Amino acid sequence: MSATNPSTLCRLFDRLVEETEGDTVSVVRLMKIVGPRSYGPLIMLLGFISVSPLTIIPGATWLVALLTLLITGQIVLGFERPWVPKRILEFKFNREHLLAGAKGARGWAEVFDRILRPRLSFLTRKPFLQIVALMCVAAALVTFPLGLVPFGPVLPGLTILVFGLGLMARDGIVILLASSGLIGSFILVTRLASRWLDLGWFS
Repeated sequence: MSATNPSTLCRLFDRLVEETEGDTVSVVRLMKIVGPRSYGPLIMLLGFISVSPLTIIPGATWLVALLTLLITGQIVLGFERPWVPKRILEFKFNREHLLAGAKGARGWAEVFDRILRPRLSFLTRKPFLQIVALMCVAAALVTFPLGLVPFGPVLPGLTILVFGLGLMARDGIVILLASSGLIGSFILVTRLASRWLDLGWFS
């Protein structure tokens, strides 16, 4: 994972628009654009999808969470390159949602491109890399119950997105920021579980 330069993130979103065509776009195509051998951009892409209009597709939120579990789990296990099952690679999204998400993200991408830089970069390398991956696993897991609540997956999705940005730029400060987002996700799940218990959903 190489450090980003001032135009990396904006350029990545531009490529998602420029290098896709037709009515639909497959997971494998998106992975080829971000770089299938790079965990940082791939995690960032998964976070982006989880908070983009693409998640209005039925089941998309859980598919992205499952893919995040698969990818980040491989980091925990020490895999050098991500592996994804063929069936998931062939899954297709509506390209219009991708374009809308990329357009909406362009503004904050410019902000991040200005502030991202290598800081506390040891937090993006082993053994801390595995810890970051475990936190992404946790964020993906809480997405499943939060997926039952409107806009519930947004917070864990943003957490995964920011983790990916931190890994891309080797920015440990951003990694720490994402960690606080994960704490917020767990607090939200705890409150929801308490609410469901009060309503007698589990009785």
